Amino acid sequence: MPTILAWTGRTKATRLRRAISDLLVNRKKLLIGVVVIAVASGIFLVKDSLRRRPTPLQGMLAPDFSLPQLTGEQLELSDYRGKVVLLDFWATWCDPCREEMPRFVDLQNKYGSLGFQVIGVSMDDEPGPVRDFCQRFKMNYPVVMGNAKIGELYGGVLGLPIAFLIGRDGRIYARHIGATDISVFDKEIVNLAQSKSSQPSS
Repeated sequence: MPTILAWTGRTKATRLRRAISDLLVNRKKLLIGVVVIAVASGIFLVKDSLRRRPTPLQGMLAPDFSLPQLTGEQLELSDYRGKVVLLDFWATWCDPCREEMPRFVDLQNKYGSLGFQVIGVSMDDEPGPVRDFCQRFKMNYPVVMGNAKIGELYGGVLGLPIAFLIGRDGRIYARHIGATDISVFDKEIVNLAQSKSSQPSS
């Protein structure tokens, strides 16, 4: 009988230790989960804040530039004064940029007749991958090869994509960091195309 009682006691002790161990493991997993959620929420809030924060360039004339297109010809932003311009900083290795490309192609088709023009600024190091990318996505707007200087002119391009909406008067009216819902661009393009305040001065 003592042997049986001793065995039963050991069994209960083992079960208790397992229960305590499982509880500690579960608490650890819960704590990790809370930390992950908190970090993810913080990142989201920071990104959302950056998206909504007005750019220091807003309302100012968009910095002019002359950069080579994939065709070898130079593109000067000032040549597009009088048009509503979506200036898109992107790269072939940027996944959100890939998501936006078909939408920008659609925007160009949809609003081109209203005096709207998309201009892509690739931040890739070499034009080869960019040329292949443009052909694959059937991009219907000019793409220039960017550099660190133009990034600095536009407030520092620390992440991609970044898009600027420029009115007919050449002033920056909006900046969008990260992939942006197409309806936002739709609304802004139509407003700028119809707005008298964004008309170039005579």
